[in-house]
Amino acid sequence: MPVSPSSAAQAAREQVAQQLRELRQDAGITGSELASRCGWSHPKTYRIENARTPPSPDDIRRWCEACGVRGQAAGLIAQSRNAESQYVEWRRRARAGLRYLQDSYVKLYQATGVFRIYSPTLVPGLLQTEGYARALLSANAHLLGIPDDAPQAAAARLERSKIIHEPGRRFIMVIEEAVLDYQLGDSDTMAAQLGYLLTAGALPSLSLGIVPKATRQRRLWPQELFHVYDDALVSVELVSARVSVTQPSEIALYLKAFEELRGMAVYGAEARALVVRAIDALQ
Repeated sequence: MPVSPSSAAQAAREQVAQQLRELRQDAGITGSELASRCGWSHPKTYRIENARTPPSPDDIRRWCEACGVRGQAAGLIAQSRNAESQYVEWRRRARAGLRYLQDSYVKLYQATGVFRIYSPTLVPGLLQTEGYARALLSANAHLLGIPDDAPQAAAARLERSKIIHEPGRRFIMVIEEAVLDYQLGDSDTMAAQLGYLLTAGALPSLSLGIVPKATRQRRLWPQELFHVYDDALVSVELVSARVSVTQPSEIALYLKAFEELRGMAVYGAEARALVVRAIDALQ
């Protein structure tokens, strides 16, 4: 089952660091000697070798030249860039506004045929009402310390969500029952959101499962929020970043976890009963 959601990015960083360390060791030089040849301090060598500081392309070129393997620099630079691209900070992506962040997913959504979404805490974006999305996005803007354009971002999210009504796609979603209890916005906003879940559950392209809180002997504990796009990409959402997982073995692990969670969920009348109970609790 998946470990820490940032593991894919960190593991990729550590792999680059390990290869650089092995190049130095194979060359028979110490960290201090490498630092001298590269023209930087010994602590920098230590930080790079321990994946605490990602090396720049110039750092890698100097490193390889100091170790007598200049020809390996290009490959390591590409590998390092790929590792860093897996970890994208929300604050940097959102500088142009949360609406821009919503619009940035449109091409990915249009290119995807099968969506698998698991959420332990929130109604999935594709099923959010405008009021719920606005409350959520406004809270995100406050957390990130960026301008609050939640109304425009929520409208963009709803526009993007129309894809769920287009033919030729499948949407398989699993949420924890706790999602129904976490209130975003006022009671009317939450009631409207829960009411929409009852309606959306009837969409022919959508399979919506809810894992009850009373599930006995869970085969898998609640996981981080993640999306799987056509078995080709997993997107994991953190407070500070979105981690993109592209390694086939890791994608397979997320798919396995998804199927375990999906197998514990209830559907149809049982799922609707949980939603109705949550609506009644708002009264």
